[in-house]
Amino acid sequence: MMDQLGQDPIPEEIPPDYEDFPMIVIDAINAYNSMGDRVYPEIGYIGKDYTNLPHFLKAYKIEDEEFFLQILAHLDAAAVEASQKKLRAEYDKMKRKHG
Repeated sequence: MMDQLGQDPIPEEIPPDYEDFPMIVIDAINAYNSMGDRVYPEIGYIGKDYTNLPHFLKAYKIEDEEFFLQILAHLDAAAVEASQKKLRAEYDKMKRKHG
């Protein structure tokens, strides 16, 4: 994009690529994306289903389980927050529309 603007990229502002993260982060992202979602009507997305977590820990040969779980918790918290914001915006839109 910077090329299109005729500007040189600023290295500190370049977001990291997927491959720039440590392997445990990549494994956590892959495990997170493989887990099922828990979604309820009127509540929305409430997080991932951790039922198969032991299988992912074994499959990815995770040694630092605490850090792995911290990564999953961070990803889950961000996804729940985004879902709640979207649901709240839709609710507010309906509320304004129907007075």
